[in-house]
Amino acid sequence: MNIEKLMQSLEAKHPGENEYLQAVHEVLMTIEDVYNAHPEFEQAKIAERLVEPDRIITFKVPWVDDRGDVQVNLGYRIQFNNAIGPYKGGLRFHPSVNLSILKFLGFEQIFKNALTTLPMGGGKGGSDFNPKGKSDAEVMRFCQAFMTELWQYIGPETDVPAGDIGVGGREIGYMYGMYRKLARQNTGVLTGKNLEFGGSLIRPEATGFGGLYFVKQMLETAGTSLKGKTIAISGFGNVAWGAATKATELGAKVVSISGPDGYIYDEDGISGEKIDYLLELRATCNDIVSPYAEKFGAKYIPNRRPWELKVDIALPCATQNELDKNDAKLLIENGVICVGEISNMGCTPEAIDLLLKHKIMYGPGKAVNAGGVATSGLEMTQNAMHLSWTAPEVDAKLHQIMSEIHTQCVRYGRENDGYINYMKGANVAGFLKVAKAMMAQGII
Repeated sequence: MNIEKLMQSLEAKHPGENEYLQAVHEVLMTIEDVYNAHPEFEQAKIAERLVEPDRIITFKVPWVDDRGDVQVNLGYRIQFNNAIGPYKGGLRFHPSVNLSILKFLGFEQIFKNALTTLPMGGGKGGSDFNPKGKSDAEVMRFCQAFMTELWQYIGPETDVPAGDIGVGGREIGYMYGMYRKLARQNTGVLTGKNLEFGGSLIRPEATGFGGLYFVKQMLETAGTSLKGKTIAISGFGNVAWGAATKATELGAKVVSISGPDGYIYDEDGISGEKIDYLLELRATCNDIVSPYAEKFGAKYIPNRRPWELKVDIALPCATQNELDKNDAKLLIENGVICVGEISNMGCTPEAIDLLLKHKIMYGPGKAVNAGGVATSGLEMTQNAMHLSWTAPEVDAKLHQIMSEIHTQCVRYGRENDGYINYMKGANVAGFLKVAKAMMAQGII
């Protein structure tokens, strides 16, 4: 595989799609050796086939706001690869949504889903619609219009969307209702549903829970534990809420949350009613975290990120590329021992290179944050079997899946000096599963 030639070809065909190109380059660099050890992969052009989505569905979404004015947004669904199962990946509603971001997320989803051991392919979708500040009626009308275009391309054995940034239980409910009306059937076509119509217990907090299960195993493999460690977390939505809840339960102390306005430093730890307040804050304050400081007497640092804090563990929980080289340098200087991406591609390539150079434990998003899609897969199973598992049953299955992901990462990521390169391990493990499935199914 000639990585430089392949990347030049992609850059020429997809100029300006920086997030997508970044994600592809990261994977190709880490799988190069194992890829070249399998000449049959090169003969079948596995890399060239894998880096391009099966199809991209783009559509306009006209809807009427509360003033009676017609609005028009763009909708997307990226069906990337279904070699091991139906396309599976979230829908993101946010003004920043564009083709590059969705392609990067869909590409990452291929390997993340493969790591879960569940039969799910990779996909992603969404819209540049912003649900913030919209009434429930406006969100409902947009979701119904969005699903009117999307419904014919999805199905429980074809493509199973879920939630993501800007898409929670409310949005999933409105979209599922329209799908049910159009398709005239009740199926597990969307995950993240409310419990009343097929949702799974602990799904909202699953990404954060799974991330802490993975980080706990990273630390134990290195001969230490979570107990007594201080943790910096970014974001304050479902992912951060789940991460803070589980970290506290496992004996660590979370000292930060963040938003676009800055971050909170709470040296006493974010636990109990403070964790419960995160969801209330998200629902009422339009992503602003400063009210937390006023309510609990914590320190508010505007227009900064929490990676300057002296902590043992850093957990990006917000969005892509939120931790850069300078942040990584500060963390290393302050003695950080572990960085785990609970957001998708939370670190820039330069930050990752610095962490690996200094032999800091680094867990990539496709492994660390796989708990969300794993629990979505468990929801699909419950829907197919027409049953509902208890919260402890779902949590136990999630814990087992995260443990299996960690085992795969260690297997393929351990280097000669004993250091575990979790990024390489995750990429190689996910790639081999998908590549072998593609080889077995022929050139299609």
